[in-house]
Amino acid sequence: MQNPQHPISSQNDRIAFDREELGAILSVYGRMVAAGEWRDYAMAFLRDVAVFSIFRHSAETPIYRVEKRPRLRGAQGMYAVIAMDGRILKRGHDLKQVMRVFDRKLIRAVDQPR
Repeated sequence: MQNPQHPISSQNDRIAFDREELGAILSVYGRMVAAGEWRDYAMAFLRDVAVFSIFRHSAETPIYRVEKRPRLRGAQGMYAVIAMDGRILKRGHDLKQVMRVFDRKLIRAVDQPR
């Protein structure tokens, strides 16, 4: 029983990415790090949403957020990629398809002369 003085939520109250979901996210993340585009990430597991934030530099705000919102499972899809300005770049039911929004960015990053 939880102490009403200290409302601590249990792990069961939080949304999280499972191993397969993290694998899909980290696969894209690793390619973008290798291309020199991304440098850091952070994860947050909250009551309504799990968030994987992507940073160009660790001292900045995230340039992208990958969100999992199970409550939207029946509507637009529970996965979304959101840009720094709040625009939803892609939303859907399949995380791997949603992560494909970064394929064009990866191609540009590899094609750029250094």
